[in-house]
Amino acid sequence: MVKFLKITFLSFFIATSAVAGSDGELELSKKNNSTKDCFEPLNRATFALNQGLDKVFFKPVAKGYRSLPSPLKKGTGNVLNNLSTLITIPNNVLQGDIKMAGINTGRLIVNTTIGILGIFDVASEMGFPSYVKEDYGQTLGTWGVGPGCYLVLPVLGPSTIRDTAGMFINVMGGDPYYNISVNGNNEYLDGELYAATKMLSAVEFRATNIESFDNLEKNSVDFYASVRSLYNQDRENKIKNNQRGSIEVIYKEDEGWEEIDSK
Repeated sequence: MVKFLKITFLSFFIATSAVAGSDGELELSKKNNSTKDCFEPLNRATFALNQGLDKVFFKPVAKGYRSLPSPLKKGTGNVLNNLSTLITIPNNVLQGDIKMAGINTGRLIVNTTIGILGIFDVASEMGFPSYVKEDYGQTLGTWGVGPGCYLVLPVLGPSTIRDTAGMFINVMGGDPYYNISVNGNNEYLDGELYAATKMLSAVEFRATNIESFDNLEKNSVDFYASVRSLYNQDRENKIKNNQRGSIEVIYKEDEGWEEIDSK
């Protein structure tokens, strides 16, 4: 239980990573989302709590991370992507994409060995296709499971009933990172190191998107509604494997903003 709570706390911006990226442009559609906000009053209260935590803790830590040398940050990001393939590969299989499961398995082997535990993305240099993450929430969606109601989870951020169920599969189904042998001696990554990878992913994501979130908050008439719509659109695109249409960035230029439909 303690490990679960620790991982939950350290995973705050993992769940919100579907909302933003780093290039500083906004892509919002005017279409209505099918995901209903059944618990809006509670969601807004939780959203406000998360914003408070961000301002006093996550954002300051992210600013400190940004001051690190670029090679160190790039290497950290590569390692985290390499570890995330341990969740992506089984979901490739569950979605029936055996070819991509094989490609990602090859990517994991190459980057873990030649790339020194993933510090260097050798697979991309060798011409492997661009890496696309998959998770259990996306798999449930491809199986026809609807999103259910929109949820804002304490610390974890935007989600839906379906995506929250997928998150529990990740946690309760056994830590996938335990499957990595360390130094070939059949030892496994322990819970502390697993939690550390979640912490680093959260910090890296927040550091990459400081300006994006600031601009979204500054230019939104309703920041909560903007984040909700971006999250729902991105999840829908990812489930359809429409990566080109995924929400990777959250603002454009101040004068180019239009408030999205909140209902």
